[in-house]
Amino acid sequence: MFDVCVLGLGYIGLPTASIFATKGKQVLGVDVVQSVVDTINAGKIHIEEPDLDILVRAAVQSGNLTAATKPSPANTFIVAVPTPFHHDSEDHAPDLSYVEAATRSLAAVVKPGDLIILESTSPVGTTERMRDWLFDELGPGHNASDYFFAHCPERILPGQMLKELVSNDRIAGGLTEEAAERAKALYETFCSGEILLTDARTAELAKLTENSFRDVNIAFANELSMICDNLNIDVWELIDLSNRHPRVNILRPGPGVGGHCIAVDPWFIVSAAPSQSRLIRTAREVNDSKPQHVINMIREKANRFREPVIACLGLTFKADVDDIRESPALHIVEQVVLQNLGRVLVVEPHTRELPKSLQGKATLIQADEAIRSADIVVLLVDHKPFKRVSRRLLEQRIVIDTRGCWA
Repeated sequence: MFDVCVLGLGYIGLPTASIFATKGKQVLGVDVVQSVVDTINAGKIHIEEPDLDILVRAAVQSGNLTAATKPSPANTFIVAVPTPFHHDSEDHAPDLSYVEAATRSLAAVVKPGDLIILESTSPVGTTERMRDWLFDELGPGHNASDYFFAHCPERILPGQMLKELVSNDRIAGGLTEEAAERAKALYETFCSGEILLTDARTAELAKLTENSFRDVNIAFANELSMICDNLNIDVWELIDLSNRHPRVNILRPGPGVGGHCIAVDPWFIVSAAPSQSRLIRTAREVNDSKPQHVINMIREKANRFREPVIACLGLTFKADVDDIRESPALHIVEQVVLQNLGRVLVVEPHTRELPKSLQGKATLIQADEAIRSADIVVLLVDHKPFKRVSRRLLEQRIVIDTRGCWA
């Protein structure tokens, strides 16, 4: 029997499973994608994260980490599966189908006394729904007090996951006090940060609140950038000057907001309390509108050429990662292609091939070659290699720098 069974081996589940394994826990990682399971069992990784390959290889070689497509009996189950939202819903209602499927799959292996932890960022009440789904699957004759449910959201930044998994403070929110205490004891296996106890609903809303706070502040910066474009003012200079005030700290604008957290989590609050979340909704709408603003800028510049060549630098949702989930950069490039604004050259140092939506419609090449061939250069992600691009190479080209990388 395993000590820990982690369901979902993506950006959160795989580092979590691996770090438990390197701390001596017998860990089973579960993923429904066979190729992911095979890759991990070979001691390799299917996602890009600094030093994660070393951690996974050590965990697998120690014999403490095994991957499979179905769960097995364990003392603790950690659910770390995607929690997207329904794009066709007015309030972007959450899609909890992955959490439900993972929870119901536990019915065949769970036993009284087990701890079941939800790590996936989720709407308020999801941990309670997990309990209900599991007992619906188990059927009558099971006592709810014999099982322990908790929500323990991660607070880690892509590119620094392994460091922050260990050092960041963490919240353990249980459906009971004992569940929270047991979750805390588990994460103390590797977590050097403080582990704060609360109830599950507060823990769920805390994670959503953290990302909504960031989203609102980013929206202010993005709105400023659109105002400056309209008034012909350099937004980068404006922000630098404004931030000289001792109590002002305006963030840097960008082409939008992406990733699985900030672009998604605020909608969970809006969906749950639409009348009370007007500011959060407006911030989401501002950030969701920014890609279209960038597309309009590209179209206006492209109309100056008969057959423009447009170099788009970056596809990921943030710098120096390979994650394209909810990426505004990818959306912008897809629309430039779809609207036939010009011949599109793509530069993305963190991939070897274009996403399927761009294959056969754009060309993936190196930065210098793309810039030399381009009439218009659009910087969408401030990857480190792009910061080293020669300013002389950019001369005689129209530059749209959405990140202030060359400001």
